[in-house]
Amino acid sequence: MKYFKLLILCWVICLCGGCEKKSASNTTPPPPGGGGTAPDTTSNLRVMTYNIHHANPPAGTTIDINAIANVIKAQQPHLVAIQEVDVYTTRSGTSLHQAQELARLTGMSAYFGKTINYAGGEYGVAILSKFPISGTKNTPLPTATGTGGEPRTLASAVITLGNGKKLVFASTHLDAQANDTNRLLQVNKIIEVLRLETLPVIVAGDFNAAPGTRIINALDSYFTRTCITGCGFTIPATNANKTIDFIAFAQSDKFSVLEHKVIDEKLASDHLPVFSVIRIK
Repeated sequence: MKYFKLLILCWVICLCGGCEKKSASNTTPPPPGGGGTAPDTTSNLRVMTYNIHHANPPAGTTIDINAIANVIKAQQPHLVAIQEVDVYTTRSGTSLHQAQELARLTGMSAYFGKTINYAGGEYGVAILSKFPISGTKNTPLPTATGTGGEPRTLASAVITLGNGKKLVFASTHLDAQANDTNRLLQVNKIIEVLRLETLPVIVAGDFNAAPGTRIINALDSYFTRTCITGCGFTIPATNANKTIDFIAFAQSDKFSVLEHKVIDEKLASDHLPVFSVIRIK
């Protein structure tokens, strides 16, 4: 009788142990970095910045907006900051609004920020977004008197993500002169404007300055770049030797960088596009 009870007890213990093992093997593990539930897909933002050189390929003279759109679509970004955008110019086509056409070709929304009148139309920077855009602003950036610098701007918008969270996304293109006076004025103005935002901020663009310069040092005083060292050159596209295109964010406790890369696309523009995946914590 004791032997029979012992067999029953062993059988019960084995059965419970087997049930426990089966339950554990079917449990979905938490996402990397902690958290008990899988993140909303819109918590991982695919962000890109691209100086498109008014869609004029380095090796040609014709405008190829489809080539730029294909580069963007290949990365499937949620947000894109684009620079050197033509709107209804004789240079690129009097019927072509490059920001709107890129939005149509990529299935995104667009906001264009004019910097100057050019060639019968307009020229500036733009934002593309997979999410709704609101609260758009086009903030002129300063140019020192007597420098002959071209006017520049900061285009920004409130982006409402699929999970209802909001952030500010901004696109810019700083002065290209050898003297960095205007770039320093402009980056400080960007900090002054964007630090007033209560929402998390991502800013991206062509800063015409390399890491270690006082322009990027100023940028780093408030923003966190998605790559700090060994980030890859971004210009010129055919034989890149300088890094001047960046993605950065403020309220760094709200973000973490999952991926950063320079895209090796030499044919569509004279700049290489930059791409990052950013987690909203």
